[in-house]
Amino acid sequence: MRAQHIHIDYKKELETASKGMILIHEPKTLIRLIVRMIVRKVKIKHAGMIIYDAAKDTYVLVISRGEKGLKIPAGFARFDKNNSLIRILTKGKYHALYLRKHVLVLEDVNKMIWQESVLSAKRPQSGPDSPTAYKEKEELLHFFHQISEQMQMFNTVACVPAYHHDMLLAILLLGAKENDERFDQEELDFFSALASDVAMAIKNAQLFLDLRKELDRNRDLFFRTTLVLASTIEAKDPYTRGHTERVTNYAVAIAQQMTDNGSIVLPARFMDDLKIAGLLHDIGKIAVPEAILGKTDKLDDEEFRIMKDHTLRGVHILKPLAEFEESIKGVKYHHERYDGKGYPDGLKGEEIPMIAAVLAVADTYDAMTSDRPYRKGLPREVAINEIKKNAGIQFNPIPVRAMVELFEKGKV
Repeated sequence: MRAQHIHIDYKKELETASKGMILIHEPKTLIRLIVRMIVRKVKIKHAGMIIYDAAKDTYVLVISRGEKGLKIPAGFARFDKNNSLIRILTKGKYHALYLRKHVLVLEDVNKMIWQESVLSAKRPQSGPDSPTAYKEKEELLHFFHQISEQMQMFNTVACVPAYHHDMLLAILLLGAKENDERFDQEELDFFSALASDVAMAIKNAQLFLDLRKELDRNRDLFFRTTLVLASTIEAKDPYTRGHTERVTNYAVAIAQQMTDNGSIVLPARFMDDLKIAGLLHDIGKIAVPEAILGKTDKLDDEEFRIMKDHTLRGVHILKPLAEFEESIKGVKYHHERYDGKGYPDGLKGEEIPMIAAVLAVADTYDAMTSDRPYRKGLPREVAINEIKKNAGIQFNPIPVRAMVELFEKGKV
């Protein structure tokens, strides 16, 4: 008994698929979603996808889904541009030979082979068209045989090409339907329209992936440049050599512990912003005279005023980097106090951005435990007790708690 035909609203399915695809920016995830959707919605035994690999200038089978025994391992098959299946789907010499609503159907290929075989058997091997025309017919027949063999090898009854600006970007491989019925015109129309959306979605996903790689590369380059910039401060103030990197490491450890102990939920970019702020928190000292930076005695009021200006000078230096607004807050406010007696703006309590509150604890701890020309560094226990004592006075209690926990774990 023939299986009952299940009606599918293909227009609605296409709209749903298109909306879902455009939201996914990871190519591998996107491809899995497309193939899974086809297998589930169209009720076919098997589906796969071949994708163009620009780096190797070749086509690769990247996914295969379906009944047990029909799946083909990803990467198992590679196709160069001279492959018969690729050639017939590439917009060129053979492109018009197969189209049935922009889909290559195995049944049509086999019918073409049969027709050409019959004609070849009837065609005389001598005459005005021989031997060149006869040779071309034989080559064409061989060409279609290769396509048929490949489609059968991959359990495929239809191949749907996906183009981006006439470039063959991907091929959907469709297996037989579960009810063994032929694909009707409505289904072929759906696959053709879907392929257009698939090509655009894959291209967009690949562009997002390339963008992420470029951003990661630029991010690493930016951090390296920041380290070099930070080293210019230490070159001017040799007694703080290593200070910026230590403060950055302490600050990152504190922020991580704050998250681990559940005392706060930090934004996704917080760690990156904190690293930048830590490395550049004293960048404004470039504008402070070396006589003040290297003074071993207590600073007088005017000298202290100039020293305090390093926070605002740092903001002025970094102001063109608008995308690092949060990092700049750390540079500007890392000398604010929880009781409102800090500088430059006298912020109090929760008014102080958390990035600056974390840096304040890290900066003070390193300042207390580091050797200076006019004094030896304090023991770590003394420094931690001093920070603990000033929780809620000089420091925000949340990063203080994290710092104490890190000390108790032997991590600082």
